[in-house]
Amino acid sequence: MKIVIVGAGFTGVQLAKLLISEKNQVAIIDNNDDTVRHASNLLDCTVLCDDGNSLETLESVGIAKADALVCVTDSDEVNMITCSLVDAVYPNVLKIARVRNYAYYVNSAAAEKKQSDSFEGKRRPLYGINYMINPDVEAADAIVKAVENGAIGNVLTFANSDLELARIMVFPGSPFDGISLKEIRFKTELKFLVAYVEKDGVTSLPSGDSIITAGNTLGILISKKDIQDMKYLCGSIQKDLKKVVLIGAGRIGSLIAEKINHPAKNAGFSKIFSAFASKHSQELVIVDSNDELTSEAAARFPDARVMCADATDEVFLREEGITSFDLAICATHNHEMNMVLAAYLESLGVGQSISLVANGAFATIAEKLGVDVAVPLRDTVVDSIMSHLRGKAVKEVHTITTGELEIVECEITSSSKSAGKLVKEISVPGNFLVLLIKRAGTDEYTLVDGNSQFYTGDHVVLITKSENSKKVGAFFSGIE
Repeated sequence: MKIVIVGAGFTGVQLAKLLISEKNQVAIIDNNDDTVRHASNLLDCTVLCDDGNSLETLESVGIAKADALVCVTDSDEVNMITCSLVDAVYPNVLKIARVRNYAYYVNSAAAEKKQSDSFEGKRRPLYGINYMINPDVEAADAIVKAVENGAIGNVLTFANSDLELARIMVFPGSPFDGISLKEIRFKTELKFLVAYVEKDGVTSLPSGDSIITAGNTLGILISKKDIQDMKYLCGSIQKDLKKVVLIGAGRIGSLIAEKINHPAKNAGFSKIFSAFASKHSQELVIVDSNDELTSEAAARFPDARVMCADATDEVFLREEGITSFDLAICATHNHEMNMVLAAYLESLGVGQSISLVANGAFATIAEKLGVDVAVPLRDTVVDSIMSHLRGKAVKEVHTITTGELEIVECEITSSSKSAGKLVKEISVPGNFLVLLIKRAGTDEYTLVDGNSQFYTGDHVVLITKSENSKKVGAFFSGIE
């Protein structure tokens, strides 16, 4: 694929790195000399210092033959106008824009829906943007998903399936501690598959001989209903999330509170809280030091207890009983404070914690501090964009942990080299691992084993090294 990226900041550079590693042709544009110089030192691709919202500039880097345009400058208006400009001249180019202004995002979504309801037939996307990415929405959704699964981070779900890929740590005393993966099967009757192993900061694909030890984190593909049992086997004791404190009443905090405060609208939360709903009332406390934000939150969430206070004040925390809460979600705009505060709250007695952080590097630091789940804001945006930049046969992609591995979904075509083969016949240990198969004409995913066979029209979900994801995807899909 040929992709033009406008904006060479953190998101643009990270996106370019991933695309280049998959052998895509990338051109990146920015009008800041220092930013361009930095990007040039990091990227092996065309890096141009110029205005990305100029059609002449875009044409000079090949927008006419590009598959996609991604606009991630610091200006929402530039991102939107650039997409609109390209759509007017090159409508077949896929256009993705990061839009930080929540009002733009919400109003655009409402207008798209109204247009969809009012007009039939083919029509151009609003502003010429095929996909609008809002960082706050992406981060809030990631945090909500973690809470839905009992404060487990990086949980991936699959449409029309109760199977999820959960990231679970192995604790001392676990029956899994010190044994190989092939021996784990004899420790439980649960059906599951270990997709990856994190050890000493390195994420790798496992084999049957891989030894699991306390401190390792496993990516486990398992039924949603069995996740808590698996956490117990890994040595983690899961408590009901009866009391939740949300630190931060800004945009992301409000998006999170909306779903937590209305569990009936959210199947995941409804499931979590239903176990104690008959005996206990759900308690949500929202804390922020900004009087205006807490006033707005109090009006918007009348069922929650909203307080204007300093969440780092131990006296306040103890007086309000927050130190005995089951879960703390730290989602302020100060990402460094989030991870420190989350670890601090756990040290005072809070059961589990989730912290919003800036990026994957800070997520690693947060987890070493004892934070249960760290959600990297910038990485969620890159992940969302990457999910839209795949070929026709590849339906979805997710980056795992710090980016060493990716989850890819492909459709097996008649030209695929895997068609008609068994899993064990094409297995390449350490290169990729097939996780799920959805048979042609069905909607349900199933776990695979060595004797599972591939047929044309099947959808397969696999995990592979990031640098090999395009090659492996092409092997299964038969589309280069």
